[in-house]
Amino acid sequence: MSFKKLDYSQTRSVIKTVVTLILLLFILPFNLALTAIALFRAIIFKPRRITASHPKTILLSGGKMTKALQLARSFHGAGHRVILIESHKYWLTGHRFSWAVDRFYTVPQPQAKDYIDALLEIVQKEGVDVYVPVCSPVASYYDAQAKQVLSKYCEVMHFDPEIVQKLDDKHEFSVISASLGLSVPDSYRITQPQQILDFDFSKQKQKYILKSIPYDSVRRLNLTQLPCNTPLETAAFLEELPISESNPWIMQAFIPGQEYCTHSTVRNGELQLHCCCQSSAFQINYERVDKPEIEAWVRQFVAGLKLTGQVSFDFIQAEDGCVYAIECNPRTHSAITMFYNHADVARAYLESNFPVIQPLKSSRPTYWIYHEIWRLVTHPMKIRQRWKIISGGKDAIFDWSDPLPFLMVHHAQIPWLLLEKFATA
Repeated sequence: MSFKKLDYSQTRSVIKTVVTLILLLFILPFNLALTAIALFRAIIFKPRRITASHPKTILLSGGKMTKALQLARSFHGAGHRVILIESHKYWLTGHRFSWAVDRFYTVPQPQAKDYIDALLEIVQKEGVDVYVPVCSPVASYYDAQAKQVLSKYCEVMHFDPEIVQKLDDKHEFSVISASLGLSVPDSYRITQPQQILDFDFSKQKQKYILKSIPYDSVRRLNLTQLPCNTPLETAAFLEELPISESNPWIMQAFIPGQEYCTHSTVRNGELQLHCCCQSSAFQINYERVDKPEIEAWVRQFVAGLKLTGQVSFDFIQAEDGCVYAIECNPRTHSAITMFYNHADVARAYLESNFPVIQPLKSSRPTYWIYHEIWRLVTHPMKIRQRWKIISGGKDAIFDWSDPLPFLMVHHAQIPWLLLEKFATA
């Protein structure tokens, strides 16, 4: 590879990759020692595993994600057999080495035409009883399509395709919520910039923000308030956005306040498992907060649609205390990591009419240690804040009774992906 053939951004990416690999190599002896201690500890103090009265085989997707690892541990700890799957690209996911995972398979990308066939083959081969998709924003629709085929052979904890599309559509979700008598910000479906230029903002008390209805990882954090200072600035801002009939956006009233995110597992419109925590732009810290008004909102919504599956919401609580749902994601939220020490997660997923469970009051806030270290390196003046998080919380991946995923994620999965990226740069 010749750096002369690379532009500035490519060169910077290669250098960043090399530095990351060197740092991971440097920390390897420490993580090997930690893993060895944890393995020895687990052998001496082997945790007692519950024997389920009716053990089931559970299929989990999203094998590279921590939330899938957490669910695998929860089902395994309750006496069930866990099959974990992930796309071929992530065949070396560190989570496959978890003691909670009985079998691991790779499958095609969800968009591939043979994705559903691959799922069906695993379901039939392994005698799967329940499929719990742990999906990405893209995969949620394809797993909904898969449900129509797999439901003949096992239960699928996911919504039908039309429900997924409606909940994923920010404007459609707003319309549904309002029809159920629930509070949402004033919003408008935008398919061309002229709609905004023609909008009479003078009649509105609040500003507005724009969000892409299809998931947009690049622009999702852009919260520019409309209208801008002048019509020309508003027009210039809109020119940068790919708004069209095929790529609609939502113009939503901007409500100042505290943001919250939730995860809920529901069956037949009943809340079975629920958690709520303060939200941030980059979700890498989760700490339980009790918000009965948000829980009541979620209860009314899932009951109104009689949902069965997993659903997460983003809320704003205004200064007057009123809560507004601003977004819905029909899939698992990483906040599920807060249930790391709760014994009833599996029952909440598998049994109907189960009393709603929330993270235990004894559970510590979850974080990802390498994110905290990076924050410390980039903001060294906030050492007390970082130390408070690390000392008072729990790493979402590391577990004393199941230490291999932590080692393998950081010293097999990540290095392999970086080397692949390096080779194609």
